[in-house]
Amino acid sequence: MRSPVLLLVSVLTLVMATTASAAVVEHTFNVQNLTVTRLCNRQLIVAVNGSFPGPRIRVREGDTLIVHVYNKSPYNLTVHWHGVFQKLSCWADGPNMITQCPILPGNKYTYKFKISGQEGTLWWHAHVSWLRATVHGALIIRPKSGHKYPFPKPHREVTIILGEWWNANVMDVEDEAVTSGDMYKLEVEPGKTYLLRIVNTALNGQLFYKIANHNLTVVAVDAAYTKPYVTDIIMIAPGQTVDTLLVADQDIGSYYMAASPYSTSVGIPYDNTTTRGVVVYDGAPPIAKPLMPTLPAFNDTATAYKFSSSLSGLRDGPHWAQVPKNVDYKMFVTVGLGFTPCEANRTCLGPKGTKLSASMNNQSFVPPKRMSLLQAFYSNVDGIYTTDFPAKPPIEFDYTNATINNYNPAFLFAPKVTKVTKLKFNSTVEMVLQNTAIIGVENHPMHLHGSNFHVLAQGFGNYNLSKHREMFNLVDPQILNTIGVPAGGWAVIRFTADNPGVWIMHCHLDAHLTYGLGTVFMVENGPTPKTTLPLPPVDLPNC
Repeated sequence: MRSPVLLLVSVLTLVMATTASAAVVEHTFNVQNLTVTRLCNRQLIVAVNGSFPGPRIRVREGDTLIVHVYNKSPYNLTVHWHGVFQKLSCWADGPNMITQCPILPGNKYTYKFKISGQEGTLWWHAHVSWLRATVHGALIIRPKSGHKYPFPKPHREVTIILGEWWNANVMDVEDEAVTSGDMYKLEVEPGKTYLLRIVNTALNGQLFYKIANHNLTVVAVDAAYTKPYVTDIIMIAPGQTVDTLLVADQDIGSYYMAASPYSTSVGIPYDNTTTRGVVVYDGAPPIAKPLMPTLPAFNDTATAYKFSSSLSGLRDGPHWAQVPKNVDYKMFVTVGLGFTPCEANRTCLGPKGTKLSASMNNQSFVPPKRMSLLQAFYSNVDGIYTTDFPAKPPIEFDYTNATINNYNPAFLFAPKVTKVTKLKFNSTVEMVLQNTAIIGVENHPMHLHGSNFHVLAQGFGNYNLSKHREMFNLVDPQILNTIGVPAGGWAVIRFTADNPGVWIMHCHLDAHLTYGLGTVFMVENGPTPKTTLPLPPVDLPNC
């Protein structure tokens, strides 16, 4: 199997002031084939407006964003605005067959939504198959005009996109890749502070990120401010964003920034390469050899866990949300891989002719084919889904014991279903996400659409309420939209269902989402027109 190399692309963003407190920001996306050259290879990809990565969108909190998407590619297409709350604009969220049918080739659709209660770095990407490998870009949300960051104003802002370059058509091969990296140079002035907006757009790669001889101060994750956390290394999962301050406080010279993989899958090929950019101080000799940082081993779970578990929310900072104290609905959800029988007249390469599958609580999610879930929910159409997704696994077992569970037939085959969970408006959900070792022990980056969540606790082994409840942080927990559930471990999250509509929660490893690792929440309307899902847009695509 050929191994992929990560592509490091960076775009400089200057702080720009506006006079209006809120504005309408409008963009046009022309999505079409583009021939580009990487590693001396010419490759046909799908891109937006002739660029890869796609356009960087800059807005202020409170602005309304309108994006006209023209699908000139040969593939079905949707666009997801990753991490945007989409309060009462569920129709614009974008996941294929969840909130909309795809935009067919030759057609267009307009996304319109208000960005409210959020500041920081998010991103947008295609949400059909593996198109997001090349159809993606940064979404930068600055404070309203006249409002400040809750940290000293940086000298400059730099957007760093960690993505992938595939020496193949990603729509033809979804299980192997070769990628290339362009050497990016960040020029800095001694003593100045730089805000790095880091986005992991990789399909399946969790990454360690480090700059030689420099500390980084994390100030936000997933567009939610954190208590400043000083570290020399960052672990960032696919779909996550990290805002961090870099102070150019070292000797004048050149220093590599580097990203390398974090992988916990045993026996499954992974990207074992390192991508590099370089930080160059003003006045450094042009022939200076950059210093390379020492990166962790690919399976250094201890370092990954230390970073993710050390963050806490910026209590009473901008848009801080208190942890909901009362819980209305509790869920214990196992997450993991399995197998499914091969279709008739096909050859599959898994054990005994099977193919890989994935599930939550032994339910392997299948999106509907003839109507989106949101349309069916809104129009009360029967036969599209059922509302009996289980709140706990059907069988209790030693979830993280690989010796007992590895290839245990009792857990291997989950039914392919379209089951959802209905929630009352404004109810609070507490969910334990428990990784399993049915095939292998993995770290799963779980992304929730339509809402952030508080991370109350996380750890290793099997979750035990009586033992682990004392670990809960109910004062200033970190707030995320994507969490890497520790390999061989668990995480407890809590969120309020205050956004009517249909919201998917899924693993942001694209292969696992393809295999069925997802579930859906349907949030019912509230008591007033201001808490009721609006009419669908007139140009909503049909299936």
